Amino acid sequence: MQALVERDYFTDYEILKEPYAFFDALREYGPVYQPPGKDYYIVTGFEEALEVLRNHDAFSAIIALQGAGAPLPFVPHGADINAQIDEHRQAFPGWDQVVNMDDDRHTKLRALINTLFVPSRLKASEAFIEDYSDDIVRKAVGEGKVELIGEIATPFVTVVVADLLGVPVEDRQIFMDAIAKAPPPGSLDGGNPMEGEEHPFAVMGKYFFGYIADRKANPREDILSELTHAKYNDGTTPEVYDIVQLGMFMFGAGQDTSAKLLGNSMKYLVEQPELQDRLRADPKLIPAFLEEVLRIEGSTKQTARLARKDTKIGDVEIPAGSRILVALSAANRDPKRWENPNELEIGRKKVIEHVGFGRGKHVCAGAPLARVEVRVIYEKLLEYTSKIELDLDKHPNGVADLSYEPSFIIRGLATMNLKLTPSDKFKA
Repeated sequence: MQALVERDYFTDYEILKEPYAFFDALREYGPVYQPPGKDYYIVTGFEEALEVLRNHDAFSAIIALQGAGAPLPFVPHGADINAQIDEHRQAFPGWDQVVNMDDDRHTKLRALINTLFVPSRLKASEAFIEDYSDDIVRKAVGEGKVELIGEIATPFVTVVVADLLGVPVEDRQIFMDAIAKAPPPGSLDGGNPMEGEEHPFAVMGKYFFGYIADRKANPREDILSELTHAKYNDGTTPEVYDIVQLGMFMFGAGQDTSAKLLGNSMKYLVEQPELQDRLRADPKLIPAFLEEVLRIEGSTKQTARLARKDTKIGDVEIPAGSRILVALSAANRDPKRWENPNELEIGRKKVIEHVGFGRGKHVCAGAPLARVEVRVIYEKLLEYTSKIELDLDKHPNGVADLSYEPSFIIRGLATMNLKLTPSDKFKA
């Protein structure tokens, strides 16, 4: 069998679905490693990952969506390639998405986003989240079974973020269908991940331009209205195009983190019935459980950075123009940082320091919302059931039958069929 370190992270479906042994094998060669025959580096160390994610002067986020495995649209030369990046920026897939932005443009847009997910807004939305999760969970428990990803996770988080943004009810299914038809972020389709008439952003674009135009004349109590009338910290007004792109990105990205977290965490509960019982007995442990899942099996496996100038990661020299795969899922299992890194332990010390949501200026802006969404729906799932188990008619080999999407970015189950036994509280 081909040695693990010689296999290609970006094309090997088995490694994309189960990356942990691959990253462990790389770790044996140090926390920063250039695989044989590859022209990019992989960072598996926790401290080294933090170093890259925090050093915005030396590393650009422009390749966050295309990944470290794709070639650059230019041939780097010299010890500082900032001018080359700026010259070719629009040739990068997703160059106009906030996740790919650098410097002032990113700072301005992130400042807008950071005003949206404040505690007061989340608290105000929690009542809606409570009511909707109650409805969707009651329906599933009443039927005694559910396909978790398609019937609960994705619709739930979609409706929540749509309600926050102000996306009309009649348009939400159109967007959900477009997202469902498209390959997941980081899929192996071989094309530009942000192009094509069928891409969700192409489908949603005309709608979001219409929403912004409407909010200019008729502001409402929603995020799209706030964005439409927002100003940057320097007093300037954002371009309509930037607001549209930001709104669509928030709608699309808002689904992945929360929906995948719900599926990934449920795997541990069906494997460990005693863990279910523990959380039922003490729901206050649910947030700690979710943080540990974000560490051990977070929704985002990796991100990517481009070295803007000659620099170092740890003691490894990194030439300008080098592409860096920052393996978040490996950093979160680095034995130099975490004791028993491959074991799920509720109450782990300083678990909140995990990099499941990234770190630095590009840390996931929707992380507070994701935490609220998944906590609330778990409270409902555990309250209204006495047992949650895999449907062995659909998964006869148990969790071994669960399949993860072959994405180089996302860690998420394709499907998960459950049987739900009602509790006395559901029957009451």
